Amino acid sequence: MTSPSAAPPPGIYVPVPTFFVSKSASNYNSYATPLDLQTQAAHAIHLAKCGIRGLVVLGSTGEAIMITNEERKTLLRHVRQEMESAGFKDYPIIAGTATQSIEDTVQQLNDAKEAGSQWGLVLAPGYFAPALTQSGLIDWYTAIADNSPIPIMIYHYPAVSNNISILPPTFETLSLHPNIVGCKLSHGDLSRHAQVASSPTIDASHFATFTGLGQQLLSVLTVGGAGAIDGLAGIFPRTVVRLFDLYTQQHQQQATQDGNNNSASTTQMSRTDEMRNLQYHIARGEELVLKWSTVGIKEGVSRILGFGERDGTRLPLKGGLPEGEWAQWEEVMGALKGIEERLAGGKVGG
Repeated sequence: MTSPSAAPPPGIYVPVPTFFVSKSASNYNSYATPLDLQTQAAHAIHLAKCGIRGLVVLGSTGEAIMITNEERKTLLRHVRQEMESAGFKDYPIIAGTATQSIEDTVQQLNDAKEAGSQWGLVLAPGYFAPALTQSGLIDWYTAIADNSPIPIMIYHYPAVSNNISILPPTFETLSLHPNIVGCKLSHGDLSRHAQVASSPTIDASHFATFTGLGQQLLSVLTVGGAGAIDGLAGIFPRTVVRLFDLYTQQHQQQATQDGNNNSASTTQMSRTDEMRNLQYHIARGEELVLKWSTVGIKEGVSRILGFGERDGTRLPLKGGLPEGEWAQWEEVMGALKGIEERLAGGKVGG
């Protein structure tokens, strides 16, 4: 019997945006804006230094559906090489796929392995969503897992997949495959999160459940989730990591200390208060991501951290946030930046 593959380690991961050169660059063109590999690497290294556990490259935030296969290979290879050069050896990199074809998906996973990625995040095939059965989804993912050279995760994001539904029993079945090692759930149904993360038939040491929504992080952790793959963490990495670390510390302390210990109880209450405060601010910030997706994330990464262009998306996305939109978020983002700078011990960004 084939030994099960390892799941990505628990923690906070960032689905990184794909950076493109500025309009002032000599090689700029509006038809297919070239990749900005230098900024891509700089942002990735910043995240790793801030405690981010790993990266998802070429997920939904990374505009994967607008990237050619050759660009995919170049981007994945460059990120791996630069992370290694910066001292982050074997840093977790998850390569996203967003194709409908089994053959194309497997080819992208082969390319990802050659470029140094350890896992693949495979978006569910939503084109024929109304006609799909759970059995068909099981067979589709099984065929990919059988032929993938790297372990895969199930990416369930109904909003970009024609409102496809993957039911908890389907996750339970797929979790038994030795080469399927987890999922990213990018929807607001906490009941479904709990039914996957807490399922007694799913081995959580082999199959890790990540939320794709930072506003649900604390709730998902309490039902057995492994962490988050979160876009806001690409702007405020220390803040989201701090929430994860606090929960982990409290969970470990509760498992090892007597609940009647007054000192421990006081510490836990203080930690709980900080977790609630962090979750409040993260949830407010996630409203920008919920409304504007990668456009909002790129605006934030540029304004807060100084990486990339505010309107640096590839067609058909165009123009960044509408005029005056960012002003509506300044109070929310300012509060998060204050938390980030407190955790950093100084100013962040350019």
